[in-house]
Amino acid sequence: MAETRFHPADHELPPEASTRVPDAVPDHWAERLLPVRLRPYARLMRLERPVGWWLLLLPGWQAIVLAAIMSGGGVSALDLKAMVLFLLGAIVMRGAGCVYNDIVDRDIDALVARTRARPIPSGQVSVRAAAIFLVLLLLAGFIILLQFNTVTIALGAASLLLVAIYPHMKRYTYWPQVFLGLAFNWGAILGWAAVRGTVELPALALYAAGIFWTLAYDTIYAHQDRDDDLVAGVKSTALKLGEATPYWLAGFFAVSLLLLALAGWLAGASWPWYAGVLAAAAHAAWQLKTLDIHDPRICLKLFRANRDFGLLILAGGLLDLFL
Repeated sequence: MAETRFHPADHELPPEASTRVPDAVPDHWAERLLPVRLRPYARLMRLERPVGWWLLLLPGWQAIVLAAIMSGGGVSALDLKAMVLFLLGAIVMRGAGCVYNDIVDRDIDALVARTRARPIPSGQVSVRAAAIFLVLLLLAGFIILLQFNTVTIALGAASLLLVAIYPHMKRYTYWPQVFLGLAFNWGAILGWAAVRGTVELPALALYAAGIFWTLAYDTIYAHQDRDDDLVAGVKSTALKLGEATPYWLAGFFAVSLLLLALAGWLAGASWPWYAGVLAAAAHAAWQLKTLDIHDPRICLKLFRANRDFGLLILAGGLLDLFL
């Protein structure tokens, strides 16, 4: 596909209807408050779709809290600086991952109804400008990473391999969501190492729980694109599982919840952690009851709702610390 050149200083943006993707949050602050010439870059890093950075952030925050529980000392053991750095890092690195993904997938995105309005296929940003922006985001992420201990820095650098692999997997396997889970939940390993200076069994259990959680929520998300994915020739768990999806989702959620409980047990958590797990189980049951894989609006709603699933786990951990 021929590259469409765009420089925000030289061209007017397309009409709003052609620049906003269907799953963007309506009237998001990035669309209202940022200068017009910066908006395509905000769209490129998905600022108007914040659920992505929440889903990247929450495993890290959960790990920081659970590591504080294992360390003892109550609320005083909670590393607030690490929490803030993880928040900034999640927004920046999620943005970098999206830019890289869009560069790799620009031809496929042009064929999919939900993604053809993304900045690169719609001509709002050139591939060259996106690549420069990617380098700047990676530099910002590296500066944030340097604030942590040596183990965390090394583990953070290693995660780039997973980030680099993921966008290509949909061309080769019906299970690209596994690779997304490996990349998106690496924060559980990083968060633990940031607090404890090493990687221990509770962190591994939390990481595995996140992978199965990602399999659940991203399979729901992928059902929005099933028909277009067939046309584009790419693969997903939505296509692989088809009408059996609800049964598989029940299994993914169940394994994730069991591993979350195991992580708490290994870390010596008390009842509030398990209360959070039970609340998340109820949330998962609601998702399964509400799900209609043939209704993209419901799929998007449930995908976004998984932020609350993760927050329930986090709330249980914080309550454990406070008590």
